[in-house]
Amino acid sequence: MNHHARFWHPLADGRIQCDLCPRDCKLHEGQRGLCFVRQHLNGAMELTTYGLSSGFAIDPIEKKPLNHFLPGSKVLSFGATGCNLACKFCQNWDISKTRDFQRLSSAASPEQIATTAKANGCASVAFTYTDPTTFLEFVIDTADGCHAQGIATVAVTAGYIYPEAADLLFSHIDAANVDLKAFSEGFYHKLCAGHLQPVLDTLIRIREQHNTWLELTTLLIPGHNDDPDEIAAMCDWIVEHLGADTPLHLTAFHPDWRMQDTPATPTASLSNARNIAINHGLRYVYTGNVRDIEGGTTICHHCATPLIVRDVYTIRSNLISSDGHCPACSTPIPGVF
Repeated sequence: MNHHARFWHPLADGRIQCDLCPRDCKLHEGQRGLCFVRQHLNGAMELTTYGLSSGFAIDPIEKKPLNHFLPGSKVLSFGATGCNLACKFCQNWDISKTRDFQRLSSAASPEQIATTAKANGCASVAFTYTDPTTFLEFVIDTADGCHAQGIATVAVTAGYIYPEAADLLFSHIDAANVDLKAFSEGFYHKLCAGHLQPVLDTLIRIREQHNTWLELTTLLIPGHNDDPDEIAAMCDWIVEHLGADTPLHLTAFHPDWRMQDTPATPTASLSNARNIAINHGLRYVYTGNVRDIEGGTTICHHCATPLIVRDVYTIRSNLISSDGHCPACSTPIPGVF
């Protein structure tokens, strides 16, 4: 399943350097990057998981989570093993950190994935579970196959990617949910082995350079990224650089991977964070990983009419018109409807 990878260059000492993401992995022959799926073989970079999926599922699009992109539709979700961050709280660590990807994977061509999505009535295919950055070449080919059959594409990503690679990725993606894990360099450094600024750069690039519908998710972890001042600063940045209409999902942490001793996020903390976000100008703020009908409801920012009422991933009612307007005041609602 090896496939020639993009975004690398040779070094004078015989190694090659990966130029896909800010990790800048420098690899001797046979070595793999931190993601474990991109490898130096025969003087070149190879993607070793092309055509392999770690699993498939048919989900509601709200599970990605995307609340303003084809609400109520089905999405075929799949991912591959490997990840280019090392989050201690990873909820999919059994896939992202495995070194036995052959055992955990099944073969599927881009055309087969698109055909399966269409046969099951899915409006889109989501690259998820692990970061699509690491299996970019497979994503690109699958996206082409999906678009040829009228199937939209979704990326669920941490946004840890260099600009040139980001431009290639998001030129093939119709909607993205980007994990803005915190608004602190210390958090990214200590808990993710990464940096904040490249993620912010990716978000601005998506907004300014691409037609990709964008939503954000922040997993609130008690004592680590739930400080009210940090949440306020993050929301101010989102409003300034991405716009007040950018949906933000504030989701509950549960103990996992290497943070088993950290308590789960109280529902009250999510509600408080949501109030902060709204008070700092964000118009569409949602809570996740908890049952909270108020926190899952899309409300018209102009007249406060409840437009889409959600109970976890189930839509109880959807009043948005087919052309994306509020039926009460005719205000256009941001999104793809």
